[in-house]
Amino acid sequence: MRKILLALVPVVALIAGVATAAPEKKLYDRLGGKKAIKAVVDEFVANVAADTRINSFFAATASDKKRLAKFKGHLVNQICQGSGGPCKYTGKDMKSAHAGMGVQGQHFGALVEDLVKALDKFKVPEKEKGELLAVLGPMQTDIVAPAPAAASVPATK
Repeated sequence: MRKILLALVPVVALIAGVATAAPEKKLYDRLGGKKAIKAVVDEFVANVAADTRINSFFAATASDKKRLAKFKGHLVNQICQGSGGPCKYTGKDMKSAHAGMGVQGQHFGALVEDLVKALDKFKVPEKEKGELLAVLGPMQTDIVAPAPAAASVPATK
């Protein structure tokens, strides 16, 4: 009798509407793990390098192979950590890393477009793309510099 009751538990749970399905995988796993994130980062960095709207911000990094490898590693770890993976981002905080660069909203927008282009190349589903952008999007406030104050123009008589 006990065996029959134990066998009926999943059926009763299903009928009662209790979820018996496995919990959804972490975004990190749904993105394909570190290897897939590395491929997206490589494509993203190539997109940025070709993007004349923003590539000047990365010229010094792109011209130094060691510095570029470190930069890519930081990006991989940042995305990996942000998506629930086992990596740990150890780079600078975004405010310090971008201080004095003069990044404006249109530059950040171009950067996002370049990332989306890389995600699209690897056919990352819309749900995962949206979740990743939601994780990374809040960094905008630390990356984008405040708009310059309008210069005061003396009144003419």
